[in-house]
Amino acid sequence: MGVNFLVVGAGAVGGYFGGRLLEAGEDVTFLVRKKRKEQLERTGLVIKSVKGDVTFNDPPLIEKGDSGKFDVILCSTKAYQLEHVLPDLTSFMHEDTVIIPLLNGIQHLDMLTRSFKKEAVLGGLCFIESTLTQEGYIRHTSSGHRLTFGEINGEMTPRVQMIAKTFESTNADVRTSTHIMEDMWRKYLFITTLSGVTTLFNTSVGPIRNSTEGLAFTRRLIQEISSVMQHSDTTNSGHFEEKAWKQFMKLSDETKASMQKDLEKKLPVEADHLQGYLLQLAEKHQVNTPYLKAVYTNLKIYEQSRKG
Repeated sequence: MGVNFLVVGAGAVGGYFGGRLLEAGEDVTFLVRKKRKEQLERTGLVIKSVKGDVTFNDPPLIEKGDSGKFDVILCSTKAYQLEHVLPDLTSFMHEDTVIIPLLNGIQHLDMLTRSFKKEAVLGGLCFIESTLTQEGYIRHTSSGHRLTFGEINGEMTPRVQMIAKTFESTNADVRTSTHIMEDMWRKYLFITTLSGVTTLFNTSVGPIRNSTEGLAFTRRLIQEISSVMQHSDTTNSGHFEEKAWKQFMKLSDETKASMQKDLEKKLPVEADHLQGYLLQLAEKHQVNTPYLKAVYTNLKIYEQSRKG
Protein backbone atom coordinates (compact mmCIF):
# COMPACT_ATOMS: atom_id res chain seq x y z
CA MET A 1 0.00 0.00 0.00
CA GLY A 2 1.46 3.35 -1.08
CA VAL A 3 1.92 6.53 0.90
CA ASN A 4 0.08 9.62 -0.24
CA PHE A 5 1.63 13.01 0.49
CA LEU A 6 0.13 16.44 1.02
CA VAL A 7 2.75 19.15 0.53
CA VAL A 8 1.72 22.38 2.21
CA GLY A 9 3.01 25.06 -0.13
CA ALA A 10 4.62 24.71 -3.55
CA GLY A 11 7.46 27.17 -3.13
CA ALA A 12 11.23 26.84 -3.09
CA VAL A 13 11.21 23.98 -0.54
CA GLY A 14 7.86 22.20 -0.79
CA GLY A 15 7.70 22.59 -4.55
CA TYR A 16 11.17 21.13 -4.90
CA PHE A 17 10.86 18.05 -2.69
CA GLY A 18 7.23 17.48 -3.66
CA GLY A 19 8.27 17.75 -7.29
CA ARG A 20 11.01 15.18 -6.80
CA LEU A 21 8.44 12.81 -5.29
CA LEU A 22 6.15 13.38 -8.28
CA GLU A 23 9.08 12.74 -10.61
CA ALA A 24 9.57 9.36 -8.92
CA GLY A 25 5.92 8.47 -9.51
CA GLU A 26 4.71 8.97 -5.94
CA ASP A 27 1.22 10.14 -4.94
CA VAL A 28 1.62 13.87 -4.18
CA THR A 29 -0.87 16.73 -3.85
CA PHE A 30 0.00 20.38 -3.17
CA LEU A 31 -2.08 22.54 -0.83
CA VAL A 32 -1.68 26.09 -2.15
CA ARG A 33 -3.23 29.51 -1.93
CA LYS A 34 -5.45 30.78 -4.74
CA LYS A 35 -2.83 33.03 -6.37
CA ARG A 36 -0.19 30.28 -6.46
CA LYS A 37 -2.78 27.78 -7.73
CA GLU A 38 -3.63 30.04 -10.65
CA GLN A 39 0.06 30.50 -11.42
CA LEU A 40 0.77 26.76 -11.37
CA GLU A 41 -2.24 26.09 -13.59
CA ARG A 42 -0.71 28.47 -16.15
CA THR A 43 2.95 27.47 -15.98
CA GLY A 44 2.97 24.01 -14.42
CA LEU A 45 5.33 23.11 -11.59
CA VAL A 46 8.76 23.93 -13.01
CA ILE A 47 12.04 22.99 -11.32
CA LYS A 48 15.28 24.39 -12.75
CA SER A 49 18.04 22.54 -10.94
CA VAL A 50 21.71 21.68 -11.13
CA LYS A 51 20.49 18.17 -10.31
CA GLY A 52 18.20 18.04 -13.32
CA ASP A 53 15.26 20.07 -14.62
CA VAL A 54 11.73 18.75 -14.48
CA THR A 55 8.29 20.18 -15.36
CA PHE A 56 4.82 18.95 -14.43
CA ASN A 57 2.19 20.56 -16.63
CA ASP A 58 -0.76 19.55 -14.48
CA PRO A 59 0.39 19.06 -10.86
CA PRO A 60 -2.30 17.89 -8.38
CA LEU A 61 -3.46 21.04 -6.54
CA ILE A 62 -6.01 21.68 -3.82
CA GLU A 63 -7.04 24.74 -1.81
CA LYS A 64 -8.38 25.35 1.66
CA GLY A 65 -11.85 23.82 1.88
CA ASP A 66 -11.19 21.00 -0.58
CA SER A 67 -11.46 17.37 0.56
CA GLY A 68 -9.00 14.51 0.89
CA LYS A 69 -7.13 12.43 3.48
CA PHE A 70 -3.34 12.05 3.46
CA ASP A 71 -0.80 9.80 5.15
CA VAL A 72 2.07 12.29 5.29
CA ILE A 73 1.91 16.08 5.41
CA LEU A 74 5.11 17.87 4.44
CA CYS A 75 4.78 21.32 5.96
CA SER A 76 7.02 23.72 4.04
CA THR A 77 5.50 27.13 4.71
CA LYS A 78 7.36 30.12 6.08
CA ALA A 79 7.13 30.37 9.87
CA TYR A 80 4.93 33.49 9.76
CA GLN A 81 2.40 31.61 7.61
CA LEU A 82 2.16 28.52 9.79
CA GLU A 83 -0.43 29.66 12.33
CA HIS A 84 -2.80 30.59 9.49
CA VAL A 85 -2.36 27.19 7.81
CA LEU A 86 -2.76 24.93 10.85
CA PRO A 87 -6.58 25.13 11.12
CA ASP A 88 -6.85 24.01 7.49
CA LEU A 89 -4.86 20.81 8.00
CA THR A 90 -7.27 18.98 10.30
CA SER A 91 -9.70 18.21 7.48
CA PHE A 92 -6.90 16.50 5.51
CA MET A 93 -5.79 14.20 8.33
CA HIS A 94 -6.84 10.71 9.34
CA GLU A 95 -6.05 8.89 12.59
CA ASP A 96 -2.49 7.95 11.57
CA THR A 97 -1.47 10.99 9.54
CA VAL A 98 2.13 12.08 10.10
CA ILE A 99 3.30 15.70 9.89
CA ILE A 100 6.91 16.41 8.87
CA PRO A 101 7.79 20.11 9.24
CA LEU A 102 10.57 21.50 7.04
CA LEU A 103 10.66 24.95 8.59
CA ASN A 104 13.77 26.60 9.99
CA GLY A 105 14.13 26.86 13.76
CA ILE A 106 12.46 25.05 16.66
CA GLN A 107 9.51 27.12 17.84
CA HIS A 108 7.11 25.66 15.28
CA LEU A 109 7.26 22.25 17.00
CA ASP A 110 5.41 23.75 19.97
CA MET A 111 2.76 25.17 17.64
CA LEU A 112 2.27 21.82 15.91
CA THR A 113 2.08 19.73 19.08
CA ARG A 114 -0.42 22.18 20.58
CA SER A 115 -2.63 21.95 17.49
CA PHE A 116 -2.44 18.18 16.91
CA LYS A 117 -1.71 15.12 18.99
CA LYS A 118 1.97 15.02 19.90
CA GLU A 119 2.64 11.62 18.33
CA ALA A 120 1.51 12.90 14.91
CA VAL A 121 4.50 15.27 14.66
CA LEU A 122 7.96 14.20 13.53
CA GLY A 123 11.09 16.29 13.46
CA GLY A 124 12.40 17.44 10.11
CA LEU A 125 14.75 19.79 8.32
CA CYS A 126 16.29 20.37 4.93
CA PHE A 127 19.40 21.90 3.44
CA ILE A 128 18.78 23.35 0.00
CA GLU A 129 19.66 26.58 -1.77
CA SER A 130 16.57 27.29 -3.82
CA THR A 131 14.35 30.24 -4.56
CA LEU A 132 11.08 31.03 -6.31
CA THR A 133 11.55 33.16 -9.41
CA GLN A 134 9.24 35.94 -10.52
CA GLU A 135 7.72 33.52 -13.06
CA GLY A 136 6.95 31.06 -10.27
CA TYR A 137 9.71 28.60 -11.18
CA ILE A 138 11.75 26.84 -8.50
CA ARG A 139 15.44 27.56 -9.09
CA HIS A 140 17.83 25.20 -7.28
CA THR A 141 21.37 26.54 -7.55
CA SER A 142 23.71 24.32 -5.51
CA SER A 143 24.40 20.59 -5.36
CA GLY A 144 22.86 20.12 -1.90
CA HIS A 145 19.25 18.99 -1.65
CA ARG A 146 19.05 17.08 1.62
CA LEU A 147 15.92 16.35 3.64
CA THR A 148 16.21 14.66 7.05
CA PHE A 149 13.39 13.46 9.31
CA GLY A 150 12.84 11.23 12.32
CA GLU A 151 10.91 10.58 15.50
CA ILE A 152 11.38 13.32 18.10
CA ASN A 153 12.13 10.67 20.75
CA GLY A 154 14.86 9.13 18.57
CA GLU A 155 13.20 5.78 17.85
CA MET A 156 13.46 4.16 14.43
CA THR A 157 9.80 3.28 14.00
CA PRO A 158 8.03 1.35 11.22
CA ARG A 159 6.35 4.54 9.99
CA VAL A 160 9.68 6.31 9.58
CA GLN A 161 11.03 3.31 7.69
CA MET A 162 7.95 3.21 5.47
CA ILE A 163 8.21 6.92 4.58
CA ALA A 164 11.96 6.55 3.96
CA LYS A 165 11.28 3.69 1.54
CA THR A 166 8.92 5.93 -0.41
CA PHE A 167 11.71 8.48 -0.84
CA GLU A 168 14.27 5.90 -2.01
CA SER A 169 13.82 6.46 -5.73
CA THR A 170 13.62 10.27 -5.60
CA ASN A 171 16.28 12.54 -7.06
CA ALA A 172 17.05 14.01 -3.62
CA ASP A 173 19.22 13.19 -0.63
CA VAL A 174 16.65 11.99 1.91
CA ARG A 175 17.81 10.58 5.25
CA THR A 176 16.33 9.35 8.50
CA SER A 177 17.76 10.33 11.88
CA THR A 178 17.64 8.88 15.39
CA HIS A 179 18.79 12.23 16.82
CA ILE A 180 16.57 14.63 14.90
CA MET A 181 16.36 17.21 17.69
CA GLU A 182 20.14 17.58 17.72
CA ASP A 183 20.04 17.90 13.95
CA MET A 184 17.40 20.62 14.14
CA TRP A 185 19.25 22.59 16.81
CA ARG A 186 22.48 22.31 14.84
CA LYS A 187 20.81 23.69 11.73
CA TYR A 188 19.10 26.37 13.84
CA LEU A 189 22.51 27.63 14.97
CA PHE A 190 23.85 27.66 11.42
CA ILE A 191 20.85 29.22 9.67
CA THR A 192 20.38 31.89 12.34
CA THR A 193 24.01 32.87 11.96
CA LEU A 194 23.96 32.85 8.16
CA SER A 195 20.68 34.75 7.90
CA GLY A 196 21.85 37.13 10.63
CA VAL A 197 25.13 38.23 9.07
CA THR A 198 23.97 38.33 5.44
CA THR A 199 20.95 40.49 6.32
CA LEU A 200 22.86 42.72 8.74
CA PHE A 201 25.67 43.42 6.28
CA ASN A 202 23.35 43.17 3.25
CA THR A 203 25.70 40.99 1.25
CA SER A 204 26.68 37.43 0.42
CA VAL A 205 29.14 35.37 2.44
CA GLY A 206 32.28 36.32 0.48
CA PRO A 207 32.65 39.98 1.52
CA ILE A 208 31.90 39.07 5.15
CA ARG A 209 34.63 36.43 5.21
CA ASN A 210 37.06 38.81 3.50
CA SER A 211 36.60 41.33 6.31
CA THR A 212 38.40 40.90 9.63
CA GLU A 213 35.53 42.64 11.38
CA GLY A 214 32.93 40.57 9.53
CA LEU A 215 34.62 37.32 10.51
CA ALA A 216 34.94 38.43 14.14
CA PHE A 217 31.26 39.39 14.25
CA THR A 218 30.23 36.03 12.77
CA ARG A 219 32.33 34.10 15.27
CA ARG A 220 30.91 36.05 18.19
CA LEU A 221 27.35 35.58 16.96
CA ILE A 222 27.88 31.81 16.78
CA GLN A 223 29.25 31.84 20.33
CA GLU A 224 26.26 33.81 21.63
CA ILE A 225 23.71 31.52 20.02
CA SER A 226 25.60 28.48 21.31
CA SER A 227 25.49 29.95 24.83
CA VAL A 228 21.71 30.29 24.59
CA MET A 229 21.40 26.74 23.29
CA GLN A 230 23.20 25.37 26.34
CA HIS A 231 20.02 26.14 28.28
CA SER A 232 17.80 24.22 25.86
CA ASP A 233 16.94 20.52 25.99
CA THR A 234 19.77 19.67 23.61
CA THR A 235 23.41 18.83 24.33
CA ASN A 236 26.87 19.26 22.83
CA SER A 237 26.26 22.89 21.81
CA GLY A 238 30.03 23.43 21.94
CA HIS A 239 30.36 20.78 19.24
CA PHE A 240 27.59 22.54 17.30
CA GLU A 241 29.52 25.80 17.55
CA GLU A 242 32.64 24.45 15.87
CA LYS A 243 30.65 22.68 13.15
CA ALA A 244 28.69 25.86 12.37
CA TRP A 245 31.93 27.82 12.05
CA LYS A 246 33.48 25.25 9.70
CA GLN A 247 30.27 25.08 7.65
CA PHE A 248 30.21 28.87 7.30
CA MET A 249 33.85 28.91 6.18
CA LYS A 250 33.16 26.27 3.49
CA LEU A 251 30.30 28.16 1.85
CA SER A 252 30.77 29.65 -1.61
CA ASP A 253 31.39 33.39 -1.74
CA GLU A 254 28.04 33.88 -3.50
CA THR A 255 25.96 32.17 -0.80
CA LYS A 256 23.10 34.13 0.72
CA ALA A 257 20.56 32.97 3.27
CA SER A 258 17.00 32.65 2.01
CA MET A 259 16.12 35.42 4.47
CA GLN A 260 18.53 37.75 2.70
CA LYS A 261 16.92 36.89 -0.63
CA ASP A 262 13.49 37.58 0.86
CA LEU A 263 14.74 40.91 2.19
CA GLU A 264 16.05 41.88 -1.25
CA LYS A 265 12.60 41.09 -2.69
CA LYS A 266 10.95 43.20 0.05
CA LEU A 267 9.14 40.10 1.37
CA PRO A 268 8.33 39.25 5.01
CA VAL A 269 11.11 37.61 7.03
CA GLU A 270 11.22 35.07 9.88
CA ALA A 271 12.92 37.38 12.39
CA ASP A 272 10.65 36.51 15.32
CA HIS A 273 10.75 32.76 14.66
CA LEU A 274 14.54 32.56 14.37
CA GLN A 275 16.41 35.36 16.12
CA GLY A 276 13.46 36.51 18.22
CA TYR A 277 12.82 33.10 19.78
CA LEU A 278 16.49 32.79 20.76
CA LEU A 279 16.34 36.23 22.37
CA GLN A 280 13.35 35.08 24.43
CA LEU A 281 15.40 32.12 25.64
CA ALA A 282 18.38 34.39 26.30
CA GLU A 283 16.27 36.71 28.45
CA LYS A 284 14.74 33.78 30.31
CA HIS A 285 18.16 32.34 31.17
CA GLN A 286 19.90 35.73 31.56
CA VAL A 287 22.38 35.23 28.70
CA ASN A 288 23.97 38.42 27.33
CA THR A 289 23.53 38.56 23.53
CA PRO A 290 24.45 42.01 22.09
CA TYR A 291 25.41 40.65 18.66
CA LEU A 292 22.17 38.70 18.32
CA LYS A 293 20.23 41.79 19.41
CA ALA A 294 21.95 43.85 16.71
CA VAL A 295 20.87 41.32 14.07
CA TYR A 296 17.30 41.23 15.38
CA THR A 297 17.07 45.02 15.61
CA ASN A 298 18.14 45.35 11.98
CA LEU A 299 15.44 42.89 10.91
CA LYS A 300 12.72 44.59 12.95
CA ILE A 301 13.65 47.97 11.44
CA TYR A 302 13.35 46.35 8.00
CA GLU A 303 9.91 44.96 8.91
CA GLN A 304 8.81 48.36 10.15
CA SER A 305 10.00 50.15 7.00
CA ARG A 306 8.40 47.46 4.84
CA LYS A 307 5.01 48.00 6.48
CA GLY A 308 5.47 51.75 6.10
